[in-house]
Amino acid sequence: MKTITSLSQMLKTSLALRKKGKVIGFVPTMGFLHEGHLSLVREAKRKSDVAVVSIFVNPTQFGPEEDFQKYPRDLNRDRKLLQQAKCDFLFCPYQKQIYPPGHSTHVDQEDLTERLEGASRPGHFRGVVTVVAKLFNIVQPDLAFFGQKDAQQVVVIKKMAAELNFPIEIVTCPTVRDQNGLALSSRNAYLNADECRQALSLSEALQKAKDLIRLGEKDPRAVTNTMREVIQKNSSALIEYIALTDAKKLKPVDKIQRDVLISLAVRIGTTRLIDNICLKVNEKVREIRC
Repeated sequence: MKTITSLSQMLKTSLALRKKGKVIGFVPTMGFLHEGHLSLVREAKRKSDVAVVSIFVNPTQFGPEEDFQKYPRDLNRDRKLLQQAKCDFLFCPYQKQIYPPGHSTHVDQEDLTERLEGASRPGHFRGVVTVVAKLFNIVQPDLAFFGQKDAQQVVVIKKMAAELNFPIEIVTCPTVRDQNGLALSSRNAYLNADECRQALSLSEALQKAKDLIRLGEKDPRAVTNTMREVIQKNSSALIEYIALTDAKKLKPVDKIQRDVLISLAVRIGTTRLIDNICLKVNEKVREIRC
């Protein structure tokens, strides 16, 4: 595995690979890698000739009261994990390269970013879309791999890539969970043992929602009320939102049918966690990816 820190060197390398006819698979991350990230790397290896992983903790997607400074970082550990996953290139740009002094150009995606995470974290998606667009221009991938756990991000990036004419296929990979059902996240490192136990209520609530819909429940209010009951049994849980939305437009649904995204954000102690499932609702309810 080769490590690249220079934007110009990464672009030069990618253009040379493309000239040779190589298919480039790209996994953008903020580091402190876990099995969820590594599953994306393995899928990139499976579908591409060359796998590129970026590690960049993007300051512009953090709000002023959020955890940018304490966000977990361990580049040496990440390098070892990527080598084991047979990553070909690790791209680690410096912040001053991505956002040079005087930087004032941003990419914004309207409508899809006004709800859910966008409503709870103003400015978050402008930071996400801007940095992903910049990384796409630098890495020049054919395919880019994202996890279903960040479902709204996937929908936003797909729309951005289509509308800005990036010739890139966005591949959504399933959420990876631990043996108890907790969705893997770098922020799980903030949780103590009791908070980890309480955090399981997120996946339990989603499973309860899925079971209700399988039994024929069509009222989103009945589903969200039941999910709240599951989560609020935990003393340190504070619900930011629970939402049932159309899986593509992310607008609230009045009736559960077709493709519905069930998403939630909950604070367990001081740690903010998100999770979701996307369901195709017809004669048989089954999970799908955004």
